[in-house]
Amino acid sequence: MPLVLYNSLTRRKEPFEPLDAGLVRMYVCGPTVYDLAHIGNGRAVVAFDLLYRVLRHTYGANPRRTTAEFHADMAALGALPPDIEPRATAYIPQMIALIERLIAAGHAYAAEGHVLFAVASWPSYGKLARRGRDEMIAGARVEVAPYKRDPGDFVLWKPSTPDQPGWDSPWGRGRPGWHIECSAMSETELGETFDIHGGGLDLIFPHHENEIAQSESAHAGHPFARVWMHNEMLTIDGVKMSKSLGNITTVRDILANAPGEAIRLALLMTHYRDPLDWTAQKLAQARAALDRWYRALSLPSGKGQPGAFPQSIFGALEDDLNAPLAIVQLHELATRINTVGESDERATLQNALRAGGALLGILEQDPTTWLQGDAADEKEAIEARIMQRQKAREERRFADADRIRAELAAEGITLEDKPDGRTEWRRG
Repeated sequence: MPLVLYNSLTRRKEPFEPLDAGLVRMYVCGPTVYDLAHIGNGRAVVAFDLLYRVLRHTYGANPRRTTAEFHADMAALGALPPDIEPRATAYIPQMIALIERLIAAGHAYAAEGHVLFAVASWPSYGKLARRGRDEMIAGARVEVAPYKRDPGDFVLWKPSTPDQPGWDSPWGRGRPGWHIECSAMSETELGETFDIHGGGLDLIFPHHENEIAQSESAHAGHPFARVWMHNEMLTIDGVKMSKSLGNITTVRDILANAPGEAIRLALLMTHYRDPLDWTAQKLAQARAALDRWYRALSLPSGKGQPGAFPQSIFGALEDDLNAPLAIVQLHELATRINTVGESDERATLQNALRAGGALLGILEQDPTTWLQGDAADEKEAIEARIMQRQKAREERRFADADRIRAELAAEGITLEDKPDGRTEWRRG
């Protein structure tokens, strides 16, 4: 089946057809890296990383400290690096040129060191958000300023004080507005019209609406992005994240207690267009699912056929990235692996499970490494306690041996005594 995506602009799912079948052009709004990435940032990255993986399969592959930490956190979630990651400060000349075109076309005006977009000059303003004019002005929380011709006009360029970053421009030393940055960067790297623009649902208005207005008016009405995709918001235990509540949960916080692969799966377990409530229970459920799949991959088997993406999994993802349905298919594969016994058929199913997992960005570790945990100090501590248990059994101190086994079980460690006297262990 063809890839189908929900288009926020038309409010329906549509078959996706790129402008150029050999090069799909996608732009996704990134974070403002003032601080460590929170789990909501992670959800957007994982959602559009999944889309990138599907597109790659279908069409072919083609503030410094916090930025580096953002990259590290997203890599821990299994997100592939983007082909191009533009930074606004490198595109100031392009922004100035775009603003000058808007002024020349009558869609923008300079006033008191500012340049503003004249929303009244663009009749289709609001087509993405589908809001009335009064509602948009209220929702944008626009600054009331005497130099504005209209309360809804938004800033393209603004003056900088001596202690603020700034660049020389025809309107004096200043810096770009938030919205013009994305329009200039996407035009430079992807052209006037490109295939997919993504971001969080909270960016529809005013950010994405303003991008459309300034980009299309600068290009004589030519379309900006053909498909708009937005991931829903994330809450923490049913409550919106906010600094005032003190419940901002960073990816780094969660990584301290769980592997990135489990975090990624927990994010994928909810469809990207559905609200996601982040809970410890959801994370535990994801970890248990990974334990089950890796145990299935660790079972002895024959040779089997090379892995290929199971059509049931890829078909689910082609239907607007239905990751929850794809996860159901992974569970079904694991069930079949557990029931067929050691054979070539089991190996073929294991290869299919690995391939399907890879499409979701999971199940790419060695099963033994996952099941034992990858923390060297923890692994040594567990194996030392297993040796203590072995010694207790040899000395017929069976109560001590049982106590050690029970303590490990309480920590999620399962022991399996082999006929040759060895003891193997795994999580779960």
